[in-house]
Amino acid sequence: MRDQQRPHSAESGDLPLELKPFVGRSAELTELAEALGAARLVTVTGACGVGKSRLAARAASGCAPRDGVWHVELEPVRDPEFLDYAVVEALGLTDHTTRLPRETLLDRLGGRELLLVLDGFEHLLDACAELVTDLLRRVPGLRVLAVGRRPLGVAGEQLLPLAPLGGDEAVRLFVERAAQHGLAVEDDADVRELCRRLDGIPLAIELAAGRLPMLSPGQLLERLDDRFRLLTDGRPDAPAHSRPIPGGPPSRHRTLRTAVGWSHELCTPEERLLWARLSVFAGRFDLDAVEYVCGGQGLHSDDVFDVLSQLLAQSVVAREESGSGVRYRMLDTIRAHGADWLEATGDAARLRRRHRDWYLGLTTWCELEWFSPRQDEVAARVEAELPNLRCALEYCLSEPDEAHLGHYLAGSLWFYWVGCGRLSEGRHWLEQAVALDSGHERSRLKALWVLGYVAILQGDSVPALGTLLECREEAERAADPTAVAYAEHRTGCLALLSDDMERAETLLSSALARYQEIGELNSNVLMGQIELAMARAFRGDLQEAVRLCEDVRQVCEDHGERWARSYALYVLAYAAWADGDLSGARTLLTDCLGNAHSFRDLLGSVLAVELLALVTGAEGDASEAAVLQGAAAGMWPSVGLPLFGSASFNAPHELCETAARERLGDERYEECVRQGSALGREEAVHRALGRRRAAALPAPRGSARPAKGAPDMRKPAASPTRKGGETTG
Repeated sequence: MRDQQRPHSAESGDLPLELKPFVGRSAELTELAEALGAARLVTVTGACGVGKSRLAARAASGCAPRDGVWHVELEPVRDPEFLDYAVVEALGLTDHTTRLPRETLLDRLGGRELLLVLDGFEHLLDACAELVTDLLRRVPGLRVLAVGRRPLGVAGEQLLPLAPLGGDEAVRLFVERAAQHGLAVEDDADVRELCRRLDGIPLAIELAAGRLPMLSPGQLLERLDDRFRLLTDGRPDAPAHSRPIPGGPPSRHRTLRTAVGWSHELCTPEERLLWARLSVFAGRFDLDAVEYVCGGQGLHSDDVFDVLSQLLAQSVVAREESGSGVRYRMLDTIRAHGADWLEATGDAARLRRRHRDWYLGLTTWCELEWFSPRQDEVAARVEAELPNLRCALEYCLSEPDEAHLGHYLAGSLWFYWVGCGRLSEGRHWLEQAVALDSGHERSRLKALWVLGYVAILQGDSVPALGTLLECREEAERAADPTAVAYAEHRTGCLALLSDDMERAETLLSSALARYQEIGELNSNVLMGQIELAMARAFRGDLQEAVRLCEDVRQVCEDHGERWARSYALYVLAYAAWADGDLSGARTLLTDCLGNAHSFRDLLGSVLAVELLALVTGAEGDASEAAVLQGAAAGMWPSVGLPLFGSASFNAPHELCETAARERLGDERYEECVRQGSALGREEAVHRALGRRRAAALPAPRGSARPAKGAPDMRKPAASPTRKGGETTG
């Protein structure tokens, strides 16, 4: 994961924005604030729709821990196995190693002071309780605010049961929401009786207010009375919420169920149909997905927008702004109601297949567009769609006759797994996929070479080599030249990292020739050329390395590709340093680091910081060079073995350290390294990119001479090859 880094703003964290005015709850807010000040674990409990999440978010926004407040929405997480991934994701952490996400969490949260809001954990109760216990025991600066329908049952947990709104606050909420629909509603007897019948449950009140454009409060009350009578225990004059039903749910749960069902009954047939079909989505979704997945067979795709607008107006669906555009979501209670109706229609299986097909198509588009000027858009889109992509992967890997689509989907997401810091999750899906025999060899071969690629980037060389050998043997048997090329390419990457430069050069040259023969050109192919440049550079042919990377740079600029380009810039920056052009090297590295960081590519980032330390030392600022080396040392644990355990990659680091120690002395050097290692990743990148240039010492060609006994780093040495490329795709 991102080492000690704060991906977003550590001051603000990532609490969701409030899109509607917060009404009432002043006493509860005060009580919750006091509880958070006194206990490390506070759990807000209460019935569905009672307003737990909004209260927790409002209370958390008033907290100011040093490292921020971080919100983890757990409702879209359907498998307990992905709980840790969800927390890692919410904290913006990235880890390229083979460590489990729990290990990374515990490692990277050490020394932090933050508030973690776990929202909607009840379907993951046991896993969440175990995670919270582990985190609280081993991260002293952590506080947890949990939100669910029941307690976690963890030692030291302080509970805050949340009751429905009182009469005045319920009426105020109804009036406020009416105003948002452009309607002025008076606080009269009908309104008060309506809120009373809804038991003051905020979600039920919001649903009722969503009907005001069509019905008056009096008409709403009449219809609600009719609905309640359907759930009596035999007395026609006794609403369901007035008497308990033996063995039934608590009355407030029945009230909410009644309110949701009542809102459903008031929908048109088209609105009910769309409500049911929307339940196949996990988390948030966009209009294009809704039109494809939910249109047809009773709901024309041209009508979906208008029907969705009606559900939005009735608070059945919520609208949210995101980095990838306008998106929509349904609360868990509303989605569950729709899912029941979808199953009852007998159409659930077809809708899940359409959902899978949409996300297969989206993944295909994203893989193609990764090699284009839309890389940023692709990265943001996949990030936003991750819950739905997981849902599609689960479907493909659990349904008979779907394994080949699971192979395809897991393999086609290579650019996200390796280019956007998701190696651990990618390996999870890829290993599940390749374990299945689908009878479709081509799709499984792709999943195999991608799995080998991911394992290489994680520093897990033995499984990587075994997987790539299997891929090549099966590809040759199946006469699949594309899979042969990729297997050979990735095996060459592994040789490069293992300091076997002769073998790396042979394999990479052969793979590039195969790519050219079959007409393959994408970020992977360009990374192969960069990796070959690194092998040539390590063998002393710096001029050829520059030629290869200038060619890559031009192709990238022609296609708008930024990820592979950043690794080409890294090699060119090293060459510029070796040639004494420190200003040119810094310019190239600034561009390289900015791009790698924007993609959450830890490997590209840490390599750039390492080389910036070398350039900074050559400019005459030994203290800052040592600080940057410390910053890189703090990042490497999230990548893997520092500098891959490679003598070739380590040579520039040794040169920089030797020169800095000579100028500073051991004590001052170690002090600067400690200062750098204390920086979070965001701070380290900001410092590397934005520091003021020290007065540079003259840097004539070949000026940075290695100290006695240190390797001669005027020969090219630290380029971002294999992994660099790989982690991008």
